[in-house]
Amino acid sequence: MTYRFFTPTNAKAATGLTAEVYRQLREDFLGPLPTFQALSPVPELLAATWALIREALLAGDASRVDREVVASAVSRANRCRFCVDAHVMLLHALGEHGLAEVIARGATPPEPRYAALVAWAEASRTPEAADWASPYGPEVTGTALAFHFVNRGVSALLDPDLLPGGLQRSRVVRSAGGRLYTRTAREPKEPGRSLSLVDVGAAAPPAWAGDSPVGVAYAALRTAALRGGDLLGEMARRTVTATVRWEDGRHPARPAEWAADLIRDLPGADRVGTRIALLAAFAPGAIRPGDVALWRLSHPDDADLVRLVAYGAITATDHVAQTLSPAHL
Repeated sequence: MTYRFFTPTNAKAATGLTAEVYRQLREDFLGPLPTFQALSPVPELLAATWALIREALLAGDASRVDREVVASAVSRANRCRFCVDAHVMLLHALGEHGLAEVIARGATPPEPRYAALVAWAEASRTPEAADWASPYGPEVTGTALAFHFVNRGVSALLDPDLLPGGLQRSRVVRSAGGRLYTRTAREPKEPGRSLSLVDVGAAAPPAWAGDSPVGVAYAALRTAALRGGDLLGEMARRTVTATVRWEDGRHPARPAEWAADLIRDLPGADRVGTRIALLAAFAPGAIRPGDVALWRLSHPDDADLVRLVAYGAITATDHVAQTLSPAHL
């Protein structure tokens, strides 16, 4: 596994809030995976991301298989190869070997229930065009939103291959990897444990989540990630927000040219940052070393790059979430 633009501090050297998050990751999930380590330069963002993943994907009474199907299907819609591979492996860990391989092939599961979950999850990429809403509870809905955010961060900051040469896309490797995590994947998780790591009063939970810990975690993530917008001027932030709204999840055919057109009229100091945020929202894998090098001329810290990517990612994610608000229902 390689990090695209920086290498985080070794997980064993983590301190403070980051160390607390990693401890929960070891106890409740698969450990401090690169997905989370890539966010470690911004501990409050790391903690909120873990909280949403834990409370939506892992804890509570909803079917874990259903949630892994949603995680895989959203990742497929967002073209996040890394996350598709990881969650296909977890479907194997849950004993759903046939279903895992159907998802891996990009096909539709033959079982009507899973086919409906896949169609619903994939439609969330373009929520306005699909007139997207959720008939599911907070855990399944929160899983879809969590992966809209995580997919973008992963595609921006990590190489897409979990293993050298893409070995994780071998059925034998996927199945074997899943068996290693069977016990961890099937252990029940008590809701709410991660909320001690986040600012639970940062914002009101969204209505779609009711009184579930998922809503508290989503509100904390939204608040933490939107702070990255402070790195840009007001016109730049408006450009990102408006583009996310009118493009509605469309995959740009030529992301570099598409982003260049959108930033042309912005103040020079904001152009490269806005370009990175827009690409994080729509085509995060298209962020190039040259973009990051230009950004680092004025913002050399890894933390500011992570904040900027998170801002683009949460703006796109919240566009999906806003379709669940009363005004859209």
